[in-house]
Amino acid sequence: MSLHDDALALAPDLVRLRHDLHRFPELGLDLPRTQERVLRALEGLPLEVSQGSALSSVTAVLRGGRPGPAVLLRGDMDGLPVTEKAPVPFAAGNGAMHACGHDLHTTMLAGAAHLLAARREQLHGDVVFMFQPGEEGFDGAGAMLAEGVLDAAGRRPVAAYALHVTSGMRHGEFSSRRGPIMAASASLDVTVHGAGGHGSAPHRAKDPIPAACEMVTALQTMVTRRFDVFDPVVITVGLLRAGSQRNIIPETARFEATVRTFSAQAQARAGDAVVELVRGIAAAHGLRAQVEFVPGYPVTETDGAETDFLADTVREVFGEERYQPLPNPMTGSEDFSRILAAVPGSLGWLGAAPKGVDPENLPLNHSPYAEFDDAVLPDGAALYAELATRRLAS
Repeated sequence: MSLHDDALALAPDLVRLRHDLHRFPELGLDLPRTQERVLRALEGLPLEVSQGSALSSVTAVLRGGRPGPAVLLRGDMDGLPVTEKAPVPFAAGNGAMHACGHDLHTTMLAGAAHLLAARREQLHGDVVFMFQPGEEGFDGAGAMLAEGVLDAAGRRPVAAYALHVTSGMRHGEFSSRRGPIMAASASLDVTVHGAGGHGSAPHRAKDPIPAACEMVTALQTMVTRRFDVFDPVVITVGLLRAGSQRNIIPETARFEATVRTFSAQAQARAGDAVVELVRGIAAAHGLRAQVEFVPGYPVTETDGAETDFLADTVREVFGEERYQPLPNPMTGSEDFSRILAAVPGSLGWLGAAPKGVDPENLPLNHSPYAEFDDAVLPDGAALYAELATRRLAS
């Protein structure tokens, strides 16, 4: 039987694990229940298992029966602070949600561990399974790097792979691209300081709200006038807070934005430009602005040869029609970028929209209504296992 056949036979177990993880999402770097559930899923397998010190990570090493290098497979485990509204019988009820599909990633990686353990004697080297917390803004990959995940097998992996599901692609479709595949991220936090007063006499106060509103609008215009459209910058203000009552001018107004770029140069220029713009507008209003621009995850860049290998593997295992090259990078960001900066590898996307449904009509990842189809679990587990087996054999 093929790895895919074996993965299909595991489907009931994979679905049970995914539903259990989905019902109890945990956030950030501390995922005690998720960690415990992963450890139970790996029980009985011939793995060298270690747990993180600063985070609830699980690293498992499978020693192949034949000499060879090591490869790394990553699955992230954390959820999001989103109250689930998706109409599924296994919905979470704790105010958090696996709205980005990390429960599927964890399940597929655990499935791959079972598939590869059954073929351990045929493996030409070792496989490192990286179960990672804290992808959603907590830099769990960076923390696992600091704790030595790349040295878990005793030598650096020659390649690293991750899969990510999306409701924005057709069911069962795989995709990737050479080079930049996801954006770098940075946070912009701005507090505008003025002087409070009565809403009926704004001339006796220094109102920070109009200045903050002008900043939000000016940031959007600046992007179109200061940056090359072929090295794009995306700025989205996701939080804006000021005031306590309609007839009170507050002392401060505050907003937070995310800044996405596709080169280190663009990120550095964006940081300088937004600080200059915000402080200039504040000064023009006779106010003061406190500005923090903090770079986050770097650009996720895949290795060309490893991405070609991933594409060829998908075509050989699942058929030509199941792989579609990604024409442009996505503006989301990923801390798997940290791994790919240290090890050649690739990130593959897997369409998890329900069969027969146009993904254009579905809520995207991070939506409280996001849904992902269990039916893709065996495909993801099989691809993880095929990538490891074939790469070690090569």
